[in-house]
Amino acid sequence: IDEQPERVDIGEPHTEALEEDVDKGLDLVYSLNDRPPWYLCILLGFQHYILAFGGIIAIPLILAEPLCIKDNNAAKSQLISTIFFVSGLCTLLQTAVGTRLPILQGGTFSFITPTLAILALPKWRCPAPNAPIQGAILVSSLLQIFLGFSGLVGLVLRFIGPLAIAPTINLIGLSLFIEAGKKSGGHWGIAALTVCLILLFSQYLMGIGINLQKPILVESILKYTITASSVKLQALFGMCGGWLICFLLTIFDVLPSKPDEYGYSARTDTNLDAVASAPWFHVPYPGQWGIPTVSVSSVLGMMAGVLASTMESIGDYYACARLSGAPPPPTHAINRGIAVEGIGCILAALWGTGNGTTSYSQNIAALGITKVGSRLVLQTTGILMIILGIFGKFGAVFITIPDPVIGGMFLVMFGMIAAVGISNLQYVDLNSSRNLLILGFSTFSGLVLPTWFHSNPGIIDTGIKELDQVIVVLFTTHMFIGGFLGFVLDNTIPGTEKERGIKSWREKVEQEGKNHVGDQSCYDIPFCNPILRRFRCFQYLPFLPSYKIPQQKMSK
Repeated sequence: IDEQPERVDIGEPHTEALEEDVDKGLDLVYSLNDRPPWYLCILLGFQHYILAFGGIIAIPLILAEPLCIKDNNAAKSQLISTIFFVSGLCTLLQTAVGTRLPILQGGTFSFITPTLAILALPKWRCPAPNAPIQGAILVSSLLQIFLGFSGLVGLVLRFIGPLAIAPTINLIGLSLFIEAGKKSGGHWGIAALTVCLILLFSQYLMGIGINLQKPILVESILKYTITASSVKLQALFGMCGGWLICFLLTIFDVLPSKPDEYGYSARTDTNLDAVASAPWFHVPYPGQWGIPTVSVSSVLGMMAGVLASTMESIGDYYACARLSGAPPPPTHAINRGIAVEGIGCILAALWGTGNGTTSYSQNIAALGITKVGSRLVLQTTGILMIILGIFGKFGAVFITIPDPVIGGMFLVMFGMIAAVGISNLQYVDLNSSRNLLILGFSTFSGLVLPTWFHSNPGIIDTGIKELDQVIVVLFTTHMFIGGFLGFVLDNTIPGTEKERGIKSWREKVEQEGKNHVGDQSCYDIPFCNPILRRFRCFQYLPFLPSYKIPQQKMSK
């Protein structure tokens, strides 16, 4: 048993908890461009898959009811398989031509809040067909592509500080408490047991790992410590433990057998037909749910999720570069990474995941534990996700997870997302009444206004139906209200950069660049350098390695 660093966040990406790893020294066995043996790539690639499992699987389980497929087991298993398949595609795309850092791409909770707000409108409420979720994600992702390819990411982030980010991410978690309550309410005892198991693995047994000191495949694996409990497996272990207990209670007929009795939803045999009827192999394809539809209100609402996802990913790029032994990502790599994430969201919309994709920081944390920062390992993970996404019965198995077990996982996961948002305030002067006013008002308004709009349907009547929908979607999207008010107030109420936390934030990023100066060729696009060097025009495209404008400005 070895001591291992603690990891605190679950599911949604964040980077502050990763900083201490660098200070302790990397001592990487394999760095970014290295190619570990194939068997090690598979072993560590599967571990990365397991780390991302909890965050990815939660999204289709949340969306099943509002998408009107709660009782359609075939559709649910297809949705689960699709999101894993697309996550694998996007991971390969990001590691090959995006930032080219070892970053896993998966579903994002930033899109959940606007999705639920859109599906709550009477026009698209279940069982209404053709809800414009796919179209909204597709069109709104064009904003992310534009920000990346145009190089405007840096300009936008100059005006976005911790006081805008904190309420935005915080409200993602707070707004989902109803979903956690619905699932847990099927059997609060099972939900509480699941929470206790998660707390056991993540807190009471924190820092305890399993050191594999015996040969498993071949001798070279002896070098690696594969952490079992301290690197984001707590949600998975807790869920599997609760799942197993429900299975035993079902086998011994302890749980009620009648659907109308309390606790029936904790049984594991209610959806067994889904596993039996699911095909062995099913290849997800674009348009499998029909042609995407678009509405102005849904697109504007989804843009809030796009901006939140963009802000989170930029911090992940810096953390991933540090833990993989690469120099800080240059401007062109960040721009290209954001643009490729937008392309990934479009792929997710076309395939019909009901969600987008973003970078996963729990997998970045694993780089510091395994000491393997090779991008080939993450590319292996992408291939594994695609293969398991094609295996139909694999997705169907997860439909048998009882609702109370899912609810217990949600209680911890969504609470951690809210806490991750609050952690952005570490740079802000919390003794300032200005900052407390902005934080409190933006967060509280993000909870109050959506509740009021839901309680007063039809209150907005401008005479223009499309405008009514835009207003309702925006003002029922918690994270949009909190982020928008935080952004406006932070940029209009007088305050110093130090007070606002922006100065500390920028100094940290600049210090990262000073601490690690290296060859930036690892960010080059494969096979493209000869062409890019030949034509001068490519020097003015902010997403290509030949981009020269930032260097010219710095020299002045």
